[in-house]
Amino acid sequence: MMTLTDLAAEKVKDYLDGQGKSIEDAGLRVGVKGGGCSGFTYSLALDEQRDGDHVFETQGIKILVDDLSLRYVDQSEVDYIEGLTGAGFQVNNPNVVAACGCGSSFRVKDEEEGEVNCPSGAAL
Repeated sequence: MMTLTDLAAEKVKDYLDGQGKSIEDAGLRVGVKGGGCSGFTYSLALDEQRDGDHVFETQGIKILVDDLSLRYVDQSEVDYIEGLTGAGFQVNNPNVVAACGCGSSFRVKDEEEGEVNCPSGAAL
């Protein structure tokens, strides 16, 4: 399961409206890619639902997660942060065991082997 904060939901709605998309047709895709100094990076985009997606609806917004990424972001909350260094979405992920100093990459513990593995299957 995934959720959005009130501000994040409002921003997703604003971005969808700005692109001429309705909340019935599109949502926020949350994915994970191998890379970054800690092992993984988040991928966030406005997108339409695809076959095999896990769909979580919160505050009228669809959160779309592919099957491979779900194990890394399950139980996460997406927030929208506005600060001195800029603004953007932030994933509050309880599965993270380490993150880099810049906050753009993270690492999770593999439940089965006790190692961290990339979504592509290559061990880190």
